[in-house]
Amino acid sequence: MGTMLNWVKTPSIRALALGFVPFLAMCFSVPLWDRVEPLVLGLPFNLFWLILWIVLTPCCLWGAYRAESADSRRTGPRR
Repeated sequence: MGTMLNWVKTPSIRALALGFVPFLAMCFSVPLWDRVEPLVLGLPFNLFWLILWIVLTPCCLWGAYRAESADSRRTGPRR
C-alpha cells in the first residue's frame, strides 16, 4: 500500500494554474460581468461570458495536460 503513494505525482504549478483559470473566471469574476447589456452575438453579456468559459475550459485543461506530459517526459517515469 505504501508503494502506491510513490506513483502519485504532484502536479506542477503551471498545470494547477491552468486548471484554476476557468474556475476563477466563472466563479469569482461575477461582479465584472453581472449585467445584461451589452448583447454579444445576440446573448446577454453574462450568458455569453459563461458559455465562453465553458468552451475555453477544455483548452485550459488540454494546456494543463500538455504541461504535465512535457514535465514527465523531461524528468522521466517515476518508480
